[in-house]
Amino acid sequence: MSSRKHPSLSSVPPTPGKDGYQGYTFKDKDTHVASVVKPHFKYGLYLFFFLTIWFLLLFFWFPSTKPAVSPPIIQNSNSYVQNPTAEKVQVKLEEKVQVKPAEKAQVKPVEKAKVKPVEKAKVKPAQKAQVKPVEKAQVKPAEKASVLVYVYELPPKFNIGLLKECRRLNVYTDMCPHVANSGLGQPILEMGSSWFATHQFIAEMIFHARMENHPCRTRDPEKADLFYVPFYGGLYASSKFRESNLAARDALAVELVEYIHRQRWWRRNHGADHFLALGRTAWDFMRTDGGTDFGANRLLNLPPVKNMSVLTVERHPWEGSNQYGIPYPSYFHPSTSDEILTWQNRMRLQRRLHLFSFIGAPRTGVEKAAIRDEIIKQCAESTRCHLLKCGSGASQCHEPTQVLNVMTQSEFCLQAPGDSFTRRSTFDSVLAGCIPVFVSPHTAYSQYSWFLPADHTTYSVFIGDENPSIEAELLKIPNDQIQKMRNRVINLIPNLTYIHPNSSDFSFTDAVDVALGKLSDYVKSKLRGHGVTVH
Repeated sequence: MSSRKHPSLSSVPPTPGKDGYQGYTFKDKDTHVASVVKPHFKYGLYLFFFLTIWFLLLFFWFPSTKPAVSPPIIQNSNSYVQNPTAEKVQVKLEEKVQVKPAEKAQVKPVEKAKVKPVEKAKVKPAQKAQVKPVEKAQVKPAEKASVLVYVYELPPKFNIGLLKECRRLNVYTDMCPHVANSGLGQPILEMGSSWFATHQFIAEMIFHARMENHPCRTRDPEKADLFYVPFYGGLYASSKFRESNLAARDALAVELVEYIHRQRWWRRNHGADHFLALGRTAWDFMRTDGGTDFGANRLLNLPPVKNMSVLTVERHPWEGSNQYGIPYPSYFHPSTSDEILTWQNRMRLQRRLHLFSFIGAPRTGVEKAAIRDEIIKQCAESTRCHLLKCGSGASQCHEPTQVLNVMTQSEFCLQAPGDSFTRRSTFDSVLAGCIPVFVSPHTAYSQYSWFLPADHTTYSVFIGDENPSIEAELLKIPNDQIQKMRNRVINLIPNLTYIHPNSSDFSFTDAVDVALGKLSDYVKSKLRGHGVTVH
């Protein structure tokens, strides 16, 4: 062996050059390093590199067999809820749940394969909020196949032609903002795309818009079960309240009846299968000779109309045998079933800070004034009541967000009669998940039998007008009964709502669907009773 010593690494300074070193090549460097590193150290390095590569392969190449866990759906910032379609629901209320109208959170149903039942949640009694899966009856295919409706193409002067003079459609207010968007009114942007400042007396326009795009509509009158006459009678009536010439006040209504009476399809059953939908109370169309004149016309007292069916937001309790109550429109006009489910679940989670509330103004007239004054007095004196007192002109009572904020924070909402027996507030109350409290049976029970349960104790409280202590009466109701009543109220929301006219989601039944189904059953039964063959 050569006795020449290996130069040390420091003896050849690694001055950088073209190939990284100066004075020798990479081959010289390999030889140099190999001469320094001992064989057993070299084999150790090989083993280290091999084991490292093998470990990385095991760690990254082979997938984990641990089952994935479906994440929960977050209903809102204050609640934790598993998918509402699951058999059981877990709720965790960490702080007070408030409805913020500006939020647009939506809950989309997840695939069943990803939903696993969870253990039943324990809700503290003080929280009162209880979430239950939405009943199957709430979102179901609408019963639209059982009825076909023909919509008359009336001359424009009977409906859309009236809108050209929208500023004159009501002697008390400018209706132009309210007839926008097919009667939905102005959008409430801070509450979301499904919320509108809808006027309480505009149902006839919304009904017409829904029928234009309704799956029950047929353009073949030969196949029709029902014939809809889209007359904007309420808007016309309110434009003539101060007309002293009675013939002029009745003129358009009389023209309408004469026009329909000439139609071929009227003669088939003498109008028994025809119907109107009116956005004002029946009292505005039932003027009689010698009776009190408060601005009404006599549309509903015309003989041909008495053979038709009339859908109206308030029927005459004693003389309205052909009249059927339909809901006042509220502010919520969803386009999808998901939007309804989301809102219903938010109302189930909503914390109720007040035992009861009242939104309204004093009234004139001996009986109305006495009832209203007593309710306002009791609410103002109670620490458990939220009073939103209304007045003339600009008022918080005309602000949808203010109205809903009061109602969504209340266990019970008082519904005293207004200018007539009924109130739009009743339907705002249901929308807010607030249990209505009635003092007259004609505010709801005798009006909306197609829409409300026959047993009114399941969704409302009746205290009459004997002036009892409202607070004392409501405190007698056990918490578990309150929860059942509220759940029933919330389940009523879809059937009392007018969905957006442009909606193509027909998976649930709204107010128009309910009315058509019930009216069809009634008309078919009536015609069979007269020996008429029906479809």
